[in-house]
Amino acid sequence: MSEHAVAQAQRAERTLTGIRRLAAGLVFIHGAARLSVGGVVPFGAWLDGIGFPLGLGIASFVTAFELLCAPLLAFGPRRWHTPVALVFATIYGFGLWLVHWPAGWFVVGLGRNGMEYSVCLIGLFLAIAWRGWPESALLRR
Repeated sequence: MSEHAVAQAQRAERTLTGIRRLAAGLVFIHGAARLSVGGVVPFGAWLDGIGFPLGLGIASFVTAFELLCAPLLAFGPRRWHTPVALVFATIYGFGLWLVHWPAGWFVVGLGRNGMEYSVCLIGLFLAIAWRGWPESALLRR
């Protein structure tokens, strides 16, 4: 492999590391904010209200996953990146479906609480998962 190709590969890896850490930071802040304002119980009650069983358990899991697994995604071993990113994509996919899709596309400006931010996060998490797919020992038999 030429020096140029090696340099390009290293640059691409550094870029993806930055994107991975940014996405992890965003979801960590999301969970920390929910916890700090006492939003876990209301989130659970809302989930109960729309028909999910064990709403508080789901809300607690999502919050704990954001707080515990975002640092793992940002700084943990590469083998964890794919499974953690796939769980985050699933969590935010449900959030998009339940909360943001009905509000339309725009988060601010031409709308409120829309799905554009969620679509971006889900895309980032799927790209992170795809990058680590062959290396993820957790997903191998």
